[in-house]
Amino acid sequence: MASLRQGCFETPLFFMITTTSSKQVKNLILLGKKPRERREQQVFLAEGKKMFLETPEELLKKVYVSETFFQEKENKNFLEKTDYEVLKDSVFQAVSGTKTPQGILSVVSMPKWDEENLLKTQNGFFLLLEGIQDPGNLGTMLRTAEGAGVTAVIASKTTVDLYNPKTIRSTMGSIFRMPFLSAEDFPCAIAKLKKHFVKIYAAHLEGSVSCYEPDYTGGVGFLMGNEGNGLTREAAALADTCIKIPMEGNVESLNAGVAAAVLMYEASRQRKG
Repeated sequence: MASLRQGCFETPLFFMITTTSSKQVKNLILLGKKPRERREQQVFLAEGKKMFLETPEELLKKVYVSETFFQEKENKNFLEKTDYEVLKDSVFQAVSGTKTPQGILSVVSMPKWDEENLLKTQNGFFLLLEGIQDPGNLGTMLRTAEGAGVTAVIASKTTVDLYNPKTIRSTMGSIFRMPFLSAEDFPCAIAKLKKHFVKIYAAHLEGSVSCYEPDYTGGVGFLMGNEGNGLTREAAALADTCIKIPMEGNVESLNAGVAAAVLMYEASRQRKG
């Protein structure tokens, strides 16, 4: 179907994609489900008004809206100066990753970060993730990292895809501001950090040091493991120190996202002080 042009709100006539057999719709469905497609096209999907408004203009490739969204006049300002298409409501539901779609879906170019400069940041502050599997956890960690002032998040190749639609929603826009590096060689990335005087602390149930004891005011990296199994022995061995979050009652451990938040904000507190 033809692209919409500015001014369509002034007329009852507009073009609309009405079938999921459309080439554009088929591609949207693939982008929502297949990490390989996202990598090959170097784009991802971001759903909702907030994500649309958070997306830097230079990264915004295309916007799709539902028929209902399009017909609501108060949404006109959201679409000014934007290349967009209207999808029939049922078609939009097919490409949406949520049960109750907000009616606007953006195709966004993947942000690019300067890995070398990030790794050699003076007194850098890093979150290092090995094998995180829950998309919501990863997105929350990215958002928390931004709030805590982390320099960059570095993830192993066994970590869930950053551009999973659930992860994108959980970042609440932090994906555009929080540098994220996917390391093909995770041990090598950690070794590079150590060369730049970054001390690595592994969150570990067998850690003998309370997370509140070390000095985090210099270069620091927190190494977090898989939600169910924690860090592999190989990853834990890369740490300078294994630390543990003190627990009360019968609790053995915290959710990975919560544990990461505790560590990052303790470091943030010290570094601000």
